[in-house]
Amino acid sequence: MRVGFIGVGNMGGPMCRNIIKNTNHEVIVFDLDPKAIEACVGATSATSVAEVAAGSDVIFTSLSLPAIVETVILGPGGIAENARPGRTVIDLSTNGPETARKLHSGLLARGVFMLEAPVSGGVPRATDGTITIMVGGDPTLFEAQRPLLSSFSASVIHVGDVGMGSVAKLINNMLAFCNMAAAAEGLMIGAAVGIDLHRLQQVVASSSGASSAFTNLSAKAFAGAFAPGFALDLAYKDLGLAQHLATQLGVPSPIGAQTENLLRIARAMGLGSSDTAAMIQVYERILNREARAKPL
Repeated sequence: MRVGFIGVGNMGGPMCRNIIKNTNHEVIVFDLDPKAIEACVGATSATSVAEVAAGSDVIFTSLSLPAIVETVILGPGGIAENARPGRTVIDLSTNGPETARKLHSGLLARGVFMLEAPVSGGVPRATDGTITIMVGGDPTLFEAQRPLLSSFSASVIHVGDVGMGSVAKLINNMLAFCNMAAAAEGLMIGAAVGIDLHRLQQVVASSSGASSAFTNLSAKAFAGAFAPGFALDLAYKDLGLAQHLATQLGVPSPIGAQTENLLRIARAMGLGSSDTAAMIQVYERILNREARAKPL
């Protein structure tokens, strides 16, 4: 089988490389960044989206924004125009459910099948092949593609029809970002009162306040290390999609709204390209105090 992969950046690159490493499939890749393509050693490079679509049995997309996903899949020279009928598109990007359904309908009109398969776990878990994939789409198609998805994931979960994968991803990310916002607030209270922050981290990590979001944010805050693993701008986009969904459904979301505002302030401070954990720098700048701590 020939597997196409469009978008081999921070997230797509590691997933693509795991397909190369863990399967015998021929892989063809395309990205706007030549260095990202070069990093996918063992794959064939393509010169366009159209070339990948026309020459692949299964086409993965891993792209940053819904508008880009829609252009790549449904736009001129895109996948829908060039993929052969009966082929499958698997979109690993984070979209709203409306976008996912629009992509599915547009592809199906051309005789091309689709699974939406957003992922969670960040670059480290994409790299080591333990990332979680939440899949929306036809159950039979899902089962047919499960082995390929399992080549770069330790947890592949079918959550329902197309659109439900996006719903699962947005809720998961909303919870993660809200937890990070609470972690930032708690750490800054600790920094202001003067408690040893590493001791506080030990307490929380072994108590009811523990979460992966707290662990991630505290480690980056203590080191002052905010190079982007998952950019704050992307978190703002994802949380905005979750808030839009809540608004459509009439579900109150005061915690999500407050966290979205915190991210909006961070972006206004020029932190959008930093890691999502840089949300704590909003508190640091307002209070003129840093949450740094040397290891015990």
